[in-house]
Amino acid sequence: MSGDPQRIAGDNTSPLEGEVAEHSSAGEGYSFHVEQSTPLPDRPPQACDRARDERGAVGERERPGPADKNPSANLAAKKKQKRDVHGWLVLDKPVGMTSTHGVAVIKRLFAAKRAGHAGTLDPLASGSLPIALGEATKTVPFVVDSRKTYVFTIRWGEERDTDDAEGRVAATSECRPDAAAVVAALPRFTGVIEQVPPRFSAVKIEGARAYDLAREGEPVNIAPRTVAVHRLELLEMPDRDHAVLAAECGKGTYVRALARDLGRALGTYGHVSALRRNRVGSFDEGAMISLEQLESLCHRAAAGEGNLADLLLPVETALDDIPALAVSPADAARLQRGQAVLMRGRDAAVVSGLVQVASGGELVAIAEVERGEIVPKRVFNLAGVTGRARRRKV
Repeated sequence: MSGDPQRIAGDNTSPLEGEVAEHSSAGEGYSFHVEQSTPLPDRPPQACDRARDERGAVGERERPGPADKNPSANLAAKKKQKRDVHGWLVLDKPVGMTSTHGVAVIKRLFAAKRAGHAGTLDPLASGSLPIALGEATKTVPFVVDSRKTYVFTIRWGEERDTDDAEGRVAATSECRPDAAAVVAALPRFTGVIEQVPPRFSAVKIEGARAYDLAREGEPVNIAPRTVAVHRLELLEMPDRDHAVLAAECGKGTYVRALARDLGRALGTYGHVSALRRNRVGSFDEGAMISLEQLESLCHRAAAGEGNLADLLLPVETALDDIPALAVSPADAARLQRGQAVLMRGRDAAVVSGLVQVASGGELVAIAEVERGEIVPKRVFNLAGVTGRARRRKV
């Protein structure tokens, strides 16, 4: 679902208190932003803020020194607490929270210098929100371009201006489709199709966001876009007013638009009343972690019963679809300096295209193999806390 994320700064709420951020209907899609480190406001330190060991072990808080009496010194000290943390965490975002606020909470819990997400979820939606920390932000485009799967509920008989339950009713109908009619209509919306994004979406029209124009009452005319719907199936119809469907979509597909267009095709109206994203690329439901679970694990880490690195998936998790190539430490050092290296051995003649390069089991670079040379495109410096969790099977 695509939106224009709002940057969070100066948020003085605790990670779980006030987690429901200001409501927005920015729309669905796959935009990406990286939050740079900002000064932390004065607040009681969280459990994970007490981490001192750069490898993730959590120790006791240091005793206050003379600088604590100086607000400027306190602010500088808090900025120094930011750490190099690298890896992926897949937040099971609750309904009511914005994606940007979810990133801010995770960034604060891990005291991370950099964080960003790989696909906006509207406040109405729940489920998979992959969050990249540190060097993992360099792999975000590979997740953004991947397939996503959703389970969503359509409420028949009402079309709303936002195409979801947050909007105002724009049209109504007494007609209700039966299961057979819904199943018969689904092939029209499967495969490569033309789709008009919702009026309340982050699509730009002559430099302005569509949702800004819609909120101001301006005309919103969005041209159809080509999108891919790989799978669309009816799961159940619990009553005559609702249908529950599953969809697997490519980049840029709006589930809200699917509900709207399906309703019209069935001679009625429809909008999304509930939406859950259960997979983004290689990040499935087994990778998700709730805010409550995360807070509990952070408290355990603070008590010396765990390690923050055990909560994060490795940076290379996002690169599952890219062939892996191993190089020597000497070649790895050259690649990290931005220098190309020659391929050696039997793979030199057969490997080409984009590869992920590792040395000693550690990710070094994303590179392009061109005419027997490995040319680095993105290099990684994984010093600090590095994700090492294993994916749980669903």
